[in-house]
Amino acid sequence: MLTESTITTMLPVTDAERAGRFYADSLGLRRTSTGEDGTVYFEAGAGSIGLRPMPAGSQSENTALSFEVGDLAAEVRVLEDRGVRFQDFEADGIKTVGHIADLGKERAAWFTDSEGNVLCLHEVLA
Repeated sequence: MLTESTITTMLPVTDAERAGRFYADSLGLRRTSTGEDGTVYFEAGAGSIGLRPMPAGSQSENTALSFEVGDLAAEVRVLEDRGVRFQDFEADGIKTVGHIADLGKERAAWFTDSEGNVLCLHEVLA
């Protein structure tokens, strides 16, 4: 059954090795394997992330993946120390303060990977 399946999120990248360094060095994820097609895989919680080589322009302008974290502000600081640059904006009713947007029952912060994919950290509030 799909409800019991382990999920692999596939992200399009133009340079799998460059992206792999970003996911390992900047995000701190553990590389697990490389597929025959050049897809680089990383362990992520109960699932995994596959960085699949694709032509430039394949990346989405919308959030491609979001990591749920327990302490958003702390995670933002850790990733900033590793060189990750977070997006700040004020539009469509969303305003970031210190890179973090208050969305009611959760907070979120967005950044792009080395290939232009939009990634998010989010924290569910109690």
